[in-house]
Amino acid sequence: MKHVLFTLYDCNPELLDDRMFIETLLFDAAEVSKATFLNTISHKFEPQGVTAVTLLAESHISIHTWPEEGKAVCDIFTCGQADPMLGFALMRARLQAKSSVHHEYDRPFAIN
Repeated sequence: MKHVLFTLYDCNPELLDDRMFIETLLFDAAEVSKATFLNTISHKFEPQGVTAVTLLAESHISIHTWPEEGKAVCDIFTCGQADPMLGFALMRARLQAKSSVHHEYDRPFAIN
């Protein structure tokens, strides 16, 4: 199992506040990661911000946005052959992040 946690900085604030864009972004991140999309649930906050979670057959993708700060906090958790780093790269590019911090983890299914 692979898990990447990341924060995107200096993103396009209009994109961070666009619920439909965020939902499409998560769908595309699942697809590019070679994960199996199941469903997305999202919420648009007032006056700004979006939270969304996409369920995958392999686990999930989540995003929480702060348009006023140009920031998104995200994670992609997968098992099998899916590659969450491909989803991270897509999300970073599409949100036009000028910088990011990410951490990759191998999540063992069992401890030997």
